[in-house]
Amino acid sequence: MTSTSRRIPVWLAIVAASLPMFMATLDNLVVTSALPVIARDLNASIEELQWVVNAYTLSFATFMLMAVALGDRFGRRTVFLAGIVIFTLASAASALATEPWMLIGARAIQGVGAAALMPLSLTLLAGSVSERLRPAAIGIWGGISGLGVATGPLIGGAVVQGWNWQAIFWLNVPLGVIAVPLVLAVLPNSFGARVRADVVGLVLAGLGVLGLVFGIVRGNDAGWDSAEVLTSLIAGTALLVAFLFWENRSAAPLLPLRLFRDRSFTVANLVGVTFSFGIFGAVFILIQFLQVVQGHTPLEAGVMTMPWTLAPMVVAPLTGLLSPRTGTRLPILLGLVLLAVSMGWIALTLSATLPYSAMWPPFLLAGIGMGLVFAPSSTAVLVNMRPADHAKASGTNSTLREIGVALGVAVLTAVFTGAGGTLTPTGYVSAAIPAVWVAAGVLAVAAVISLALPSGIRAVRLDRTTEIAESEAAIGSAQGASLVDETPRS
Repeated sequence: MTSTSRRIPVWLAIVAASLPMFMATLDNLVVTSALPVIARDLNASIEELQWVVNAYTLSFATFMLMAVALGDRFGRRTVFLAGIVIFTLASAASALATEPWMLIGARAIQGVGAAALMPLSLTLLAGSVSERLRPAAIGIWGGISGLGVATGPLIGGAVVQGWNWQAIFWLNVPLGVIAVPLVLAVLPNSFGARVRADVVGLVLAGLGVLGLVFGIVRGNDAGWDSAEVLTSLIAGTALLVAFLFWENRSAAPLLPLRLFRDRSFTVANLVGVTFSFGIFGAVFILIQFLQVVQGHTPLEAGVMTMPWTLAPMVVAPLTGLLSPRTGTRLPILLGLVLLAVSMGWIALTLSATLPYSAMWPPFLLAGIGMGLVFAPSSTAVLVNMRPADHAKASGTNSTLREIGVALGVAVLTAVFTGAGGTLTPTGYVSAAIPAVWVAAGVLAVAAVISLALPSGIRAVRLDRTTEIAESEAAIGSAQGASLVDETPRS
């Protein structure tokens, strides 16, 4: 990696790298807070609401590893700036949408821009400060990401209630306009290994996952035995199999399959997919309950979810500090058990008249569980990786978690609609309960999978030849919590 040697004030480098990342992080929570309002204003169905979330999630997951590779080849700052411009223009397009399909399309383009923002912001920051100050700078970066997660529902609720849902997208435009010259002035460009971009792998993986999600989303309406759904599911599966074969023979694979020879990496990614599937699929169902069924305003719903959103910001950093003593398996297992219990608790008690005094305890339990999972999961992903593989390993983990989010939203919504669920006060609760039970079951499966993680202090031994790896593990909460951003929290 090469970079310029000019001196840059640390605080300015942090602002330049963090502002675009915060913009993308905040945007997701804000969007999900606005889903019920968008549904009413655009007359959108629950299937279309899924695509408002999943269009962003799928494009984000599909292009993240490619953005890292393009940054290595053409310059990380160059690709980062392109991501800011794409995200900003797509935000304006989202605000101007007058039909659900317009918003879905703009959100997909937003995801392409965000795919460059999240991974490259950390890399650029790490390369802009001295080794002595790098851990502190990256810690602040992680705190800013966590702040976006914690305040997203409040800001989103306030904006939607005080203005309209379009304003949540317009807010990104001035931030993007400020970010572009700031990044140009402050962050030095850097390059990595200039390998050929794996475009074939990108197309196979993107279309394969899209085929699976589309088939699941359309299953209830079109019929699970219809040609449309069967063709989509079979084609998606075939494309993903072809992707694995291609990656195994590619000289510069998008997803290096050799990484999965490491047990810690493999199990941590399986946990990441099932964890994201269960918890964020449930979030899509549950958070709309507060507005659709109980009639709370977006701002009130944001305040009510604070035990869930604030807890990871406190618990995750503490867990990251304790992981070297406990190993990664114990906190991940405990966190997943707490999450499964919290979802089961909600499924058992959910009713239209459920008071908030009965909601906040399982919300808090879920937040603590998420905080216990985030940081040690990132540590488990990187523990045995060579420094040269850290970016690919971390990007692979983030990509698979995003795929878990998309599948979770699709499957749990399919359960919801299959049970006769509608976006009305009287047609919501009875269908939401089985969907939340499915989420609890998937989280329980994730807990069982986590038992295969290596145990003991050796499981958290990071390569000491680089502080970046250690810092990436420490801010696992931020990148994991960015899943909360990229996750339906309506």
